[in-house]
Amino acid sequence: MMVCLHKLRTPHPDMTVVISNDPSWLPFISGTSLINYCVVVYSAAVVYDWALTFGQEVELVWMRRWSFMNVLYICVRYIGILYSVISILWYLPVSMTDTVGLIVYFILTWIPVVVNAMLGVIIMIRIHAMYRRSKKMLIFLVVVLLASTIASGVMTVMANVGVSAEEFVIYGHHICLSESAADQINLGYESFISTAIWEILAFGLAVWIIIKHLRELRQSPTGSRIGDYYTALTKSHAFYFVAFAIMACLNLGSLSANITFSSAVGSVLYTVILQIVQVLQMFVLGPRLILSIREYHAKLVTRSDEGIVMTTLYFQADGDALAGGDV
Repeated sequence: MMVCLHKLRTPHPDMTVVISNDPSWLPFISGTSLINYCVVVYSAAVVYDWALTFGQEVELVWMRRWSFMNVLYICVRYIGILYSVISILWYLPVSMTDTVGLIVYFILTWIPVVVNAMLGVIIMIRIHAMYRRSKKMLIFLVVVLLASTIASGVMTVMANVGVSAEEFVIYGHHICLSESAADQINLGYESFISTAIWEILAFGLAVWIIIKHLRELRQSPTGSRIGDYYTALTKSHAFYFVAFAIMACLNLGSLSANITFSSAVGSVLYTVILQIVQVLQMFVLGPRLILSIREYHAKLVTRSDEGIVMTTLYFQADGDALAGGDV
């Protein structure tokens, strides 16, 4: 169906408004409203999780000796809150200039790329510690993560060359939409593949070393406690990986034209679920990768009455990395 639009040049030199009251836009308006509710839901979830863990954050991050892992935690946690606020602004039915809309679009596009790179560094440090700080393993992890991040960044750049933003007023609703060039190659979802490869590799390495250590430490007098460290690492990593795997499957499903270019309720719900899972994976389970193991170590130290046992545990498990100093 042909959609008739009327382009109005406003007094502001950087603002072009496209006005339409064509009935064919009504499904799109309904879908946008549903996405607005989704944005409010995941934004509330991110803020609620931050408020819920703020006491732990103060004790386990702000009150600790500053380290690179502290910086990563704070960046991931508060970029998540920033992302939620900007997402709400993007979907609010308010007027914004084309330039502002384009800036907001690029911020929302690049934040997942940057945050996934930070989460990759967190996981890399954890795996490096689990492999007893092996230099060969560190070099391998750095090379793979760097290649994954560069590939994701390059494809994101290629997917967004020539993108423009324009304000639409449809049945009185102000909506800022992004638009790619006619000959632009769509690599938005393909840029996710390199990140998925890194996550699968990292999870496989983590599972392998955990199984290996549990077998070796079964006969050790302190093996149960060291094993508990690896169990805590496994739980936090497993929840994070499961969320990432679900998001990866949903992203693959989004490649279907029936979802990408459809305003049907089912397609919109699919997009809503994908956005919620992505935000929870990055900004809720991501920070908990650090908080969970630090909280476990703090409780273990509090309960321990035998300094010698803790000292032995420290050296056998490469304690500073696994017990909260860096992880």
